[in-house]
Amino acid sequence: MHSMVNQQKAQPQVGPGVKPRGRPRSFDRATALEKAVMAFWEHGYEATSVSDLTRVMGIGAPSLYAAFGDKRSLFEEAVRVYGGTYGSFSGRALEEGPTARAAVERLLREAAAEFTDPGHPYGCLVIHAATNCTTPEVEDALRRQRNASISAIESRVRADVDAGELPPDTDAVALARHAAAVFQGMSQQARDGASREELEGVAEIAMAVWPRAGTHAG
Repeated sequence: MHSMVNQQKAQPQVGPGVKPRGRPRSFDRATALEKAVMAFWEHGYEATSVSDLTRVMGIGAPSLYAAFGDKRSLFEEAVRVYGGTYGSFSGRALEEGPTARAAVERLLREAAAEFTDPGHPYGCLVIHAATNCTTPEVEDALRRQRNASISAIESRVRADVDAGELPPDTDAVALARHAAAVFQGMSQQARDGASREELEGVAEIAMAVWPRAGTHAG
């Protein structure tokens, strides 16, 4: 009871149009989360501090913790938002391509465009956020996500081998890892200033090494 009285006294009395000085409880959560996505995308997980987040999100630390939990929880939500928006092209490409080759070609060409879009930070959040990450749980989660993408490519390749779209001796694991390595490298190249056209050239060369039906993979 005593603490409740103190809390009530601590609440400032405000009139219409006057912002309270205490902890703001009303803010646009989606907008704040979008700004967190951009901060993590630009600087990575480890280099983005809670003070950085409160500054770009325009909220106080108490509001951040109340609405999103700790920094790790906020990051996990930011990754989910990224995966459903800016990064969603990768899943669509792998699911909708009629063949593994077509799917990966679309994946890399769309990556060239998305990774160099000036409307947001360059590259891929999931790849860049892991740079210099010293938080094991975050590092493991990001690694699992990247490995899941490799597995998805490998599944498409194996299906094409079974369907005769690729030679029977195709190394599905190596081909999937090659595609992922190119994708991940394109992310870093975009952050280093590579243009969309330059990355499209990388994608074209990457696809030139893919085996075709009726040829040997090795």
